[in-house]
Amino acid sequence: MPRIRIRVPIDPYVAALLGTVALAALLPARGQAATVAGGASTGAVALLFFLYGARLSTREAMDGLRHWRLHLTVLGCTFVLFPLLGLAARGLVPVVLTPQLYSGLLFLCLVPSTIQSSIAFTSIARGNVAAAVCAGSFSSIVGIALTPLLAALLLGNSGGGFSSRSLLSIVLQLLVPFLAGQLLRRRVGGFLTRHKKVLGYVDRGSILLVVYTAFSAGMVRGIWHEVTPLRLLALLGVEAALLGLMLTVTTFGSRRLGFSREDGLAIVFCGSKKSLAAGLPMAGVLFGAEASLAVLPLMLFHQMQLMVGAVLAKRHGRRAAAQEPAVVAAPART
Repeated sequence: MPRIRIRVPIDPYVAALLGTVALAALLPARGQAATVAGGASTGAVALLFFLYGARLSTREAMDGLRHWRLHLTVLGCTFVLFPLLGLAARGLVPVVLTPQLYSGLLFLCLVPSTIQSSIAFTSIARGNVAAAVCAGSFSSIVGIALTPLLAALLLGNSGGGFSSRSLLSIVLQLLVPFLAGQLLRRRVGGFLTRHKKVLGYVDRGSILLVVYTAFSAGMVRGIWHEVTPLRLLALLGVEAALLGLMLTVTTFGSRRLGFSREDGLAIVFCGSKKSLAAGLPMAGVLFGAEASLAVLPLMLFHQMQLMVGAVLAKRHGRRAAAQEPAVVAAPART
């Protein structure tokens, strides 16, 4: 019997993020350079959310309202169940997690679901891809406003202090550019489509700048002495348990709610994922100088969900292929 090999993806972008972290550790921005990097990071976040708004098709998302039960289930997993599990993890402080790592873990539980990997895995597993597209879009749109509000409510002062000034920064850096992108979508949509590849580099470069600025500030403030290898292993264990629990709940919960196999797979892959692209710039705005420790759990969870999701998607895809009826060729006419 031939051995089945499953290729576990190591996201090249995660490697780039780790390289950026290493650069910040060796050459952190200080003084005037830190001021310039901070200003550039602020502008990059605004540009990033403008592009998010310009790309997200609200019309396509609204066309999927016929699957309202599926979308409510995904939103419930993303913005209700995940945060509740994050709050339950508070009991792990300070024995397992430091307060700073816990804040990052809780923030991870508040960010919206990802779109690209959820769609890719749902497609590989032969699930309802259209539902995954709509569910990811709904989650992203809702998360623009809901994630900062939940962070202000649940993180309190651990998020760097949620004053009226910080809330104004959230509105100006996240919500206003996003809405502007939505309003200008018809005018700039063609340009974005034609230059999709180049703008993809802009997206990723902007996030790398946010990460460099955040980790530079952390190095200058000397907060990394709190993160020992043992603490990192503990964080990985907690995140593995979190991901495993969410995959279990979405799998069996979708069956109990009467969803079809295809819809259930969309719920599994959308309801258990968290968006690195949306979470990193949000953390830069919400946490300020404390953002380096806040984004670490999200970066680790992102790679973990890719590895586990790839394995599960291929298994589901093979199972679906095996259950398909064989196509019998018609006999040739003589």
